[in-house]
Amino acid sequence: MEAKKFSLFDIVYKYGTVAVIAIVILLFSLTNPYFFTYGNITDILRSISIVTFVAIGVTFSLIVGGFDLSVGSTVSLTTVVSASMMVWHEQGPAATLLIPIALAVVVGLLNALLVVKIRIPDLLATLAMLYIVNGVHMTYSKGYSIYANMPMQDGTTAPGKFQEWFLWLGQGEIFSVPVPVVLTFLLVAATHIYLTYTRQGRMLYMTGGNAEAARLSGIPVNRYRTWAYVLSALFAGLGGMLLAARIGTGQVSSGGSLLMDAVAAAFVGFSVFGVGKPNVLGTFVGAILIGVLLNGMTMLNLPYYAYDIVKGIVLALALAVTYYQLRRKRA
Repeated sequence: MEAKKFSLFDIVYKYGTVAVIAIVILLFSLTNPYFFTYGNITDILRSISIVTFVAIGVTFSLIVGGFDLSVGSTVSLTTVVSASMMVWHEQGPAATLLIPIALAVVVGLLNALLVVKIRIPDLLATLAMLYIVNGVHMTYSKGYSIYANMPMQDGTTAPGKFQEWFLWLGQGEIFSVPVPVVLTFLLVAATHIYLTYTRQGRMLYMTGGNAEAARLSGIPVNRYRTWAYVLSALFAGLGGMLLAARIGTGQVSSGGSLLMDAVAAAFVGFSVFGVGKPNVLGTFVGAILIGVLLNGMTMLNLPYYAYDIVKGIVLALALAVTYYQLRRKRA
């Protein structure tokens, strides 16, 4: 048997992202003694928790060969609605949790209707949904962020406030570990197991790999594509609720910046460990890379307007390596 040729590129492809994270952590640690501390590491993980929720949603749409641009507006929608349930309507846990989740599922079903049933290209359909959902949540909130004691249009102040159980989800700790970090690790583990070890997870990958072959094999392709868009919107919605719990306000248009970070994390994940396809563990590593870079640049007092340049370079390099490797395999 012929020995497999050693390729430096294959090593870079498989372990490059992890190596970059290690190098960046080392450089920032040498530059700032407070970087590699327990408090700062937990701050990084807390900061990427919401991005990870949204990015895992994007990952599900990528797995079936689609792409969901509406996740950012879905984040804004559930952020505002969950806040309004408590601040405007003085509702308890049931309405505060279930109504935003139901709205996120509706967004996912509408995306599936446009993409799967009507067959509008996914980028165009989800772009249209992005504008629609943005308009809905801006109309609902009248363009105002929602917070305790906010002035209302009738001259009174908002009757409710953010409840302690809800704020605990975004600001609390379990054995000195932030609750959002615990929730993120649980989500990553659960979705990885679901995609790797369950029949439904394998069917999702088969649907995205070759939809026609999957259909001929008896797989209900449209059902799995619909399921992927519902999950994409659902995880974005959960991320929006977690964001409201973390900052203690229903910030309008808060999901706009999360969209590109989530997309970057999902696509960087393609190259992690040489998987070459959407995967949850890779997405999480991609989110960590972005979080480490942003945190380190903040601690070095670099100008905030340079952050997008760095994120863009990281994404471009990850995509270049991934697609170059795919061309090599086809050749």
